[in-house]
Amino acid sequence: MRVNLAGPAVGFLLLTWLAAGHAIAAEVQPVFPEKHWQSRTPAELGLDAAGLARFSAMVGGRGCVVRHGYMAYTWGDAARAADVASASKPFYSHLMFQAIAEGRLAGPDEKVAKYRPELNSLNANLGYKDRQMTFRHLAYQTACLGYREPPGTAFDYNDRTMALFWDTLVNVVYGVPWEEADARLFRPKLADPLEFEDTFTANGVKPGRPNISPRDFARFGLLYLNRGKWRDRQVFDARYAAMAISEPLPLSIPRTKAEPAETCPTRSIGGGGNQGDHNGGYSWLWWLNRPARDGRPWYADAPGDMFMALGHNGRRGMAVMPSLGLIVSWNDAGELHGDRSLGNRAFAALAQAAGWKPK
Repeated sequence: MRVNLAGPAVGFLLLTWLAAGHAIAAEVQPVFPEKHWQSRTPAELGLDAAGLARFSAMVGGRGCVVRHGYMAYTWGDAARAADVASASKPFYSHLMFQAIAEGRLAGPDEKVAKYRPELNSLNANLGYKDRQMTFRHLAYQTACLGYREPPGTAFDYNDRTMALFWDTLVNVVYGVPWEEADARLFRPKLADPLEFEDTFTANGVKPGRPNISPRDFARFGLLYLNRGKWRDRQVFDARYAAMAISEPLPLSIPRTKAEPAETCPTRSIGGGGNQGDHNGGYSWLWWLNRPARDGRPWYADAPGDMFMALGHNGRRGMAVMPSLGLIVSWNDAGELHGDRSLGNRAFAALAQAAGWKPK
């Protein structure tokens, strides 16, 4: 908020706000945590404490709210690391873009078969369709591995295909075995630059299923909120930080029909295939709040610029509202994505606690 400190009208405005229990501050420039978050009261950050309490009661579980780089509010144990399921998927698009920046991959359209030659021999009756699979297809869940559609033509939310992506990226592109992934990959490229303060591992319930605390997950959101900048360093390419959260699949891409085709052996990292639709909001493994197939944003009463990492139907995750400078991270909560109504009401309540009003 910009305040001109001259004139009686402003003096009256200041007294009115103070009487209402609000803090007046100049425009807040984003800050970054070091080993520990700096904290401010909700009022100091222009947040309604009662509204934050309503949000956390609605959501349940545990988590934290960050605004302008300050820790504003926590509920439950925000320091406890645990599995975040599919909410970890943006870590892998992040590492993919890092691999491109380092010259390990030529680009997102490089063929996966270069690294997984077994794809070359699949589905002769379908024109060897899997030879055309690219890292872009994996990072959009449009690879269609094991189904009849050619890569890029249908959406298949598929955990086995994600395992192919993760194992190829980590074990082959980076050349790191999973037992060394924390020390050689995830810490130097993710945890250390963002100075995670709590327990973190990429190998939780299964290799590649990270355990992370809500307040460390919020650091990852802060990196993307600031387009790859961390304090005075550009630790991630700003172009890729912008791409990752702004290129959703078009609604013209259908959900797979799930008609089986030949596949290659892959491990499971959780569930199966064809778990849901993208609904116009899937961008490089992030979820965006864009118009779905019914013509309305998935969360119609929440800010349209919100982007999210979501797991287990939204029971675990992290969301960023750039226009409000807000980040929220949670675990063990309600189904904020699977229960669209709950998620809409919860994210709307959080935004309104920051003074936002639906159009």
